[in-house]
Amino acid sequence: MTGATGNVGRELVRTLVAAGEQVIATSRRITDTDVPEGVRPMPADLTDAESLRRVFDGADGLFLQNGGPSAHLLSPQDILDVAKAAGIGRVVLLSSQGVATRPQSPSHGETVRVIEDAVRQSGLHWTILRPGGFHSNAFAWAESVRGRRAVAAPFGEVGLPTIDPADIAEVAATTLRGAEHTGRVYELTGPSLSTPRQRADAIGDALGEPVRFVEQTRDEARAQMLQFMPEPVVDTTLDILGEPTPAEQRLSPDVERLLGRAPRSFADWARRHVSAFR
Repeated sequence: MTGATGNVGRELVRTLVAAGEQVIATSRRITDTDVPEGVRPMPADLTDAESLRRVFDGADGLFLQNGGPSAHLLSPQDILDVAKAAGIGRVVLLSSQGVATRPQSPSHGETVRVIEDAVRQSGLHWTILRPGGFHSNAFAWAESVRGRRAVAAPFGEVGLPTIDPADIAEVAATTLRGAEHTGRVYELTGPSLSTPRQRADAIGDALGEPVRFVEQTRDEARAQMLQFMPEPVVDTTLDILGEPTPAEQRLSPDVERLLGRAPRSFADWARRHVSAFR
């Protein structure tokens, strides 16, 4: 599986190991300390398909992360050709809701659509997962919560159905192991809309003390985000956060249908990860 040290990847490794599966975990920099006992860590780079050849050898299923900020550097056809040559028969792609909701966006739609198209045309048994925002995006607030018990964010009253990476991981494990998911696209959301102000309150509840919410202007948030994100990504992200489309606010039933339970709330995520904010 690729992206094994990311928010979803770490959870997926644990989920598959708990299910008794043999896992080969890869990311650019990965060591034995990054994975549970019994998992084979093998460094490789998604932007270099040849580096994946030894990783894929002997595997029968592939969890393919979409590359995130490096998605435009990927050659998905080369990656999938290497996977087929290794004997892999099934691929689950972690894509993005933006393929459907922001199709004209180079950062959120067009680039990932190219990867989706390659997966669909690969000749492998494929499943595509399209989550929206992650609960774990709140880790960006950890330093300000620890130091000042405060969160600064724009659009404090705009709700989005963010999802727990652990739920994405469980869905990925389910679809990797079930042929009935071939050719399916699943939209993955949390159980309800939550606003940045509500998420700050949930972190405060988990800590047992108040967390102050400071509403940024769009320009203030943009200037901050430009320090670590490309401009097109920043602008589309702010559009989603400030003026989400109806599709971006829709609650999908897919997590509950696949897992037989409701997706986890942000409050649950905050309680499980409260140590990051102490």
